[in-house]
Amino acid sequence: MNQSSASGGRDTIAALSTAPGRAAIAVIRISGPQAGATLDALAGARPAPRRASFRALRHPRTSEVVDQGVALWLPGPASATGEDLCELQIHGGRATVAATLDAVLSVEGVRMAEPGEFTRRAFLSGRMDLAEVEGLADLLSAETENQRRQALLQSSGALSARIEGWREQLISAMALVEAGIDFSDEGEVTEHARSLARDELSTLAGDMNAALADTRAERLRDGFRVAIVGRSNAGKSSLLNALARREAAIVAAEPGTTRDVIEVHLDLEGLPVILVDTAGIRDAGDAAEREGVRRAGQQAAAADLVLWLEDPADRAEPEVGGTVWRVTNKIDLADQPFADTDHRISARTGAGLDVLISAIAAAARDALSSEDVGVTRARHRDALRTAVASLDRCLSGWDDLADEIVAELLRRAAEELGRITGRVGVEDVLDKLFASFCIGK
Repeated sequence: MNQSSASGGRDTIAALSTAPGRAAIAVIRISGPQAGATLDALAGARPAPRRASFRALRHPRTSEVVDQGVALWLPGPASATGEDLCELQIHGGRATVAATLDAVLSVEGVRMAEPGEFTRRAFLSGRMDLAEVEGLADLLSAETENQRRQALLQSSGALSARIEGWREQLISAMALVEAGIDFSDEGEVTEHARSLARDELSTLAGDMNAALADTRAERLRDGFRVAIVGRSNAGKSSLLNALARREAAIVAAEPGTTRDVIEVHLDLEGLPVILVDTAGIRDAGDAAEREGVRRAGQQAAAADLVLWLEDPADRAEPEVGGTVWRVTNKIDLADQPFADTDHRISARTGAGLDVLISAIAAAARDALSSEDVGVTRARHRDALRTAVASLDRCLSGWDDLADEIVAELLRRAAEELGRITGRVGVEDVLDKLFASFCIGK
């Protein structure tokens, strides 16, 4: 990213903010110091702030009408980016969008936006904090209803409010400790201040440790992983295809057909479930198949749930750990009831699949559902873990540590919480984060 865009404001940026391709309406956004002049050049006198106005849009160089549409003028700082911003709502044909963008970019000082640059400017101007930006990124990529709800909560500031509440408690306790330093010659004041601080910090440590222990929000964002594992020719790929309701994996009678990991993303009752088809576990005959077997073991170890699929004619004890359900396939070909199995299905006829799907959805709901907003990324968890470590060290050595050391430990904990919302030290994550956004957002 160039220097002007990284600084958040010297250039004026423009981009199509709706999906490319043919559509009824397309929206072009323009943000920066030349936004008003660009609107004047295309639409004549700019409309009143925050009032939609129907205008003929002309190319500044030729005066040719490129389209008729709605113009909006949103002067900063009360705009999405904190800068002067305008929107052109035009017809969504490819040629119309191209002609209008060409007209916009013909204005001196206007350039195409980079991925995520509008949101980056919102962050740099204080319109959004980093946790809200990450929530917006998750909202854009949400595939299920529960992911949407969680991302909307985070993008609306629910996680930030929780983090800032903890941070304010740390600062309050730090003020009490520092009061003891300032009034060190008055023993009763020092003792009372430290007692109040310790009570507050003990409660806070409990809340933060509980948040660390709760992984549901992060798992909801990533999805509930279900690995289909078993011996060769048990019907793993057939089961994957049956659950996905499409031909996602190659099915053949020859053992060892699946040699790599195949993933299918499902929406089960609003919850994200990732099905993973793996190579059959057996004594592999070549290097490629041995690698497939090794990866099958890795996937089983990383899964939230393992479906150990077995053929009635080749039953074996599960060779993996974790949460394992024994699923007997090909019951249409078997006479035995197999009372020791968890589910009996036929991937070919569909028998038992509805019950299995409902059970998987229930397991995902138990693992992922939560009414509280929680930490959703490894970055959040790392910062929170470091903050808790400082707080725990402070409390464990409370009677032995000097006030100055206690205050420093609390300051470090508060600083780590500030990293989550972007108050301090986040430059190393900005480029990677905003690169994940589409152009125009």
